[in-house]
Amino acid sequence: MLSSRSDGPAFPTVHRTAVLRLEQGRAEACVDHVIEEVPVALVYNRISHAVMLASPETLDDLGLGFSLSEGILAGPDELFDIAVKEGCDGLEVHMEIPLERFTALKDRRRSMTARTGCGLCGVEKLEAVARVKGRVTRGAPVPAAVVARALADFAEHQHLHRLTGAVHGVAWVDRAGIIKAIREDVGRHNALDKLIGWMARSGADPTDGFVLTSSRASFEMVQKAAVAGIGCLVAISAPTALAVRLAEGCGLTLAGFARDQRVVVYSHPGHFVV
Repeated sequence: MLSSRSDGPAFPTVHRTAVLRLEQGRAEACVDHVIEEVPVALVYNRISHAVMLASPETLDDLGLGFSLSEGILAGPDELFDIAVKEGCDGLEVHMEIPLERFTALKDRRRSMTARTGCGLCGVEKLEAVARVKGRVTRGAPVPAAVVARALADFAEHQHLHRLTGAVHGVAWVDRAGIIKAIREDVGRHNALDKLIGWMARSGADPTDGFVLTSSRASFEMVQKAAVAGIGCLVAISAPTALAVRLAEGCGLTLAGFARDQRVVVYSHPGHFVV
């Protein structure tokens, strides 16, 4: 399995700061935690491809997950080496990839005027937006009750959100409703990329469970999940119409408004059983 390394001092993930809390007519000086947000450059074969703002942890997962969900690499075995280094104004994730993949990436960059990690910036043609090819495999149906079980444990696993209240959490949940891994970041796309990177490293079967996200279900979230072969995405908030259409077309089960004992399924509802 591919290992990663870091050079130089690690950036802190959270920062303690003095605040004045005003509540019920009282003022209290105290200390609070805020999430760190640093520029992260994704560098392929010594050429920078994307710079985004991200939380400075599990950046090896971010690099691999982004490479897979953006279609830069076809599989984790194509990532020959990865190292996180400190740059002048942030962090750099250096990756070594095959020459043919790098050549394709350079051709792709020529048509891009900007890049933020959202998956859409700089795309010239609408048909180039959707990178999903074919249909995903969903696996066996999942009892709807397991979503409620995962939701009950979701907050407990989001340690950065408990400290700061300013990050998204994306979790991989098995068919029993047990959260197997979670990744957090200031950007929901970054958190999903980090989780996809973890799944690729650990060999998790993307058909044997579902992704649970604290964010809304945008088109980009559905697209990244589908490219990674994930068959089911459950969001605490609402989906967009474009996300629903993409999910319906590629075979992904998309659910939203997952709260307490409720979940609303927008595409391929047969994946859940009561």
